[in-house]
Amino acid sequence: MNKITRQAYIEELARLQQKVVEMGMAAAEAVGLSMKALVENDKKLAEEVMKNDDVLDDMIVDIEDRCILMIAKQQPIAHDLRVIATGFKISTDLERIGDHAFDIAKTAKNIDGDLLANIVDTPKLAACAVNMVEMAIDAYRLADIRLAEKVCRADDEMDSLFANTFEELSKLMINDTLRTKQQATQLIFIARFLERIGDHATNIAEWVIYLETAERIRKTKGKKNELLQNDPL
Repeated sequence: MNKITRQAYIEELARLQQKVVEMGMAAAEAVGLSMKALVENDKKLAEEVMKNDDVLDDMIVDIEDRCILMIAKQQPIAHDLRVIATGFKISTDLERIGDHAFDIAKTAKNIDGDLLANIVDTPKLAACAVNMVEMAIDAYRLADIRLAEKVCRADDEMDSLFANTFEELSKLMINDTLRTKQQATQLIFIARFLERIGDHATNIAEWVIYLETAERIRKTKGKKNELLQNDPL
C-alpha cells in the first residue's frame, strides 16, 4: 500500500469513527427527548422522537456499508481491523438504544396525563442512562479506557436504580387505583427500557476497551470486569 493510498485509508477510518460518534450523540439525545416527552406529557415531542428513529436507522446502514467496503477493499489487520469491527458492533448497540427511545416515546404518546413519572426514580434512571451513553461515546471518541471503565462501573448504579424503581411501582400496582396500576405498568416497561440502554452503553464501553487494548471483557453483575481473552489482532 503506497503512502497516498494509506493516508486515504486512515482518513476513511477516521470518518467511520466520526459517523459512530454522530450516531451516539443522536441516540443519547433521543433518549433524553423521549423522557422529556413522557414527564412533560408532550405528545408532539413524542411523535418527533418516533419519526426521528428513521435517522438512526439510516445512520447504521451507512456505518455498516462503510465497514463492509473497507474490509472488502483493504483487508485490514490488527488495530485497523478492530476500528472497523468495533464501529460495526457499537453502531448496533446504538441502534438498539434508539429503538428503546422510540418505545419510550410511543408510551409517552399513548399514556394518559397526571403521570407518576415524577414521584418514582424513573427520571433518575433516565439521567443515569443518558449519562452512560454520553460517557461511552466520549470514551470512544477520546480513546479513553478509564472513562470506559467508569461506564462499566456506572452499570451497578443503574441496576440499583432500576431495582428501586421496580419496587416502588410494584407497590403502587398492588395498593392503588386501576388508573394508577395501568400507569405503573407502563412505567415498569419504561424502566426496563432504560436499564437496557445502560446495558448497551456498557457494551459500547467494553468495545472501547477492546479497541484500545485488544482485550475482550465482560461486565459481570456485582463484580469486577472479567477478562475474556487476548485478541491477537
